[in-house]
Amino acid sequence: MENTVRLTVAQALVKFLTKQYINVDGEQSRFVHGVMGIFGHGNVVGLGQALEQYQDEITYIAGKNEQEIAHACTGYAKQNNRRAIYAATASIGPGALNMVTSAGTATVNRIPLLLLPGDAYADRQPDPVLQQMENESDYTLSVNDAFKAVSRYWDRIVRPEQLMAAMLNAMRVLTDPEKTGAVTICLPQDVQGEAYDYPQSFFEERVWYLDRRPASKAAINRATDVIKNAKKPMVLSGGGVRYSGAGAALMKFCQNHNIPVAETQAGKGEIPYTFDGYLGCAGVCGTQCANEIMHDADVIITIGTKLNDFVTNSKYSFSKGAQVVSINVSQFDAMKLNAHSIVADATEAIVSLDDALGDYQAEWGSKVKEAKDKWEELRREFANIELPDGFSQTRAVMELNNLLTENETIVVASGSLPSDVERLWEVKRPGQYHLEYGFSCMVYEFGAALGTKLAEPDREVYALVGDGVFLMGHSEFVTSIQERKKVNVILFDNHGHQCIHNLQRSQGCDTFGTVFRHREADGKLSGDYIKIDYVKIAEGYGANAFRATNPAELKLAIEEARRSEVSTVIVVDVLPGTMTEGYENFWRVGVAEVSQKQAIQQAYESQEEALKEIRKY
Repeated sequence: MENTVRLTVAQALVKFLTKQYINVDGEQSRFVHGVMGIFGHGNVVGLGQALEQYQDEITYIAGKNEQEIAHACTGYAKQNNRRAIYAATASIGPGALNMVTSAGTATVNRIPLLLLPGDAYADRQPDPVLQQMENESDYTLSVNDAFKAVSRYWDRIVRPEQLMAAMLNAMRVLTDPEKTGAVTICLPQDVQGEAYDYPQSFFEERVWYLDRRPASKAAINRATDVIKNAKKPMVLSGGGVRYSGAGAALMKFCQNHNIPVAETQAGKGEIPYTFDGYLGCAGVCGTQCANEIMHDADVIITIGTKLNDFVTNSKYSFSKGAQVVSINVSQFDAMKLNAHSIVADATEAIVSLDDALGDYQAEWGSKVKEAKDKWEELRREFANIELPDGFSQTRAVMELNNLLTENETIVVASGSLPSDVERLWEVKRPGQYHLEYGFSCMVYEFGAALGTKLAEPDREVYALVGDGVFLMGHSEFVTSIQERKKVNVILFDNHGHQCIHNLQRSQGCDTFGTVFRHREADGKLSGDYIKIDYVKIAEGYGANAFRATNPAELKLAIEEARRSEVSTVIVVDVLPGTMTEGYENFWRVGVAEVSQKQAIQQAYESQEEALKEIRKY
């Protein structure tokens, strides 16, 4: 009979996590590196006790906001290319629910995130316990059922022996490149402390192998026929290229066949910007040259992208008869846009397709170079913007791109900054550009900056945020100070949600609810900008803080931030509305069909004209 060890559910869970490893291409490493959390009555004496017991074997970081700690875990996993994770725990009720947004962010971006929320008592004796929400029609439900919609795997442990099957399934999903995302394991308060005689084998070192899925010969042959019959194919490189480590193989493929390559936000940086066929990012936030070439392409080879509307220009860029060849480890994504699908690991499929194409060469002529030259002229204009009233945001982004070195990493997620950095940033090394744009989740930046610093402790990490993001939440900036894990926040202060303000006005609407102004006597938010001293706020936390209103001050602030031994905030005062605009793009946003304003009527008519020609599926 197998030897057993008597442990509580929480103790067994923590011990199990310390024994999980991942093997990628023969390189084996520990998979779960720690837990971040906030203790409440729903987890402190159960899971909290276990984490204290095993603190020499697994790190625990005490966070300040449940959503942000889960973002930190996501950022850590993303920066480790999904090969290492932190788990996140919270108490029951509101603490648990605060992590739902983070779960959605991880799942949408296909990043492994293990969530361990406390739950109501399984035996129901003290019901309703503090923070429990009772459902009169289905008493088995708790607030944690809200995680089902945003989790790739969900389970609730109501008996101690269930933990074994639950955690094996959790690890199956977390280490699967196709299925990964948020995994939620709900832990009722009483069950966390219940003991069971677990078999010793459950706690032996377990290796999860990330075996690369090869492309089928038939799929490669079908795709080869499509590409060989094309004159102007192009590549759209997504996050799957990054996570597969396929950048070098893709570069060779494009060079061998004279095929230009554009990127998505998740894929940016895997192809050197110095490559002659490099176009930058495509789509709503894309470069003029990438969108111009995408409109002219007769075959678009998409690799490792879920093809959201920002990438496809709401399918506008795929509406002119171009065929799609899609390489993706997920069949769900590979079939989109009626594509010729290759369901495989990105590296495996690229190498196979490269060989199958033989000496095939695309016939772009001078078109790619001409499109790139026009875009480079625009970039030079952005780099030299001088405005009489203040600092341009695009100029500030260009200055930062020049100031930050190859050894420094940026984290971005929401507002107008993703558009600017996607268009303008020249990535100096793979992994330097950490951007979450599958969910464009505000406040991801602060947690992810901490997670990135944990993943890369020897690099400077910079979170680029707007003032709207800062006001929404920055709790894990405080945790970075507590943990002595220095991060730098570059706060662009433009007095509102200016990207949405621009969208509002571009569709004929008046300014309403998007700018941070005082309310006037007439009841309207049309007064002066509210004045917030972000430098003082940062200093109040114990950070070093600086202000920059022009390129020279920004340069000095970056130099001072590098010398700082604690986390920093650089407040950059920028003029509203000075971000980059759209180039050869279209984004469907649902304009009002009926309005008394002529400008809105015109915006609706323009949208309807575009929808007549746009691809429907």
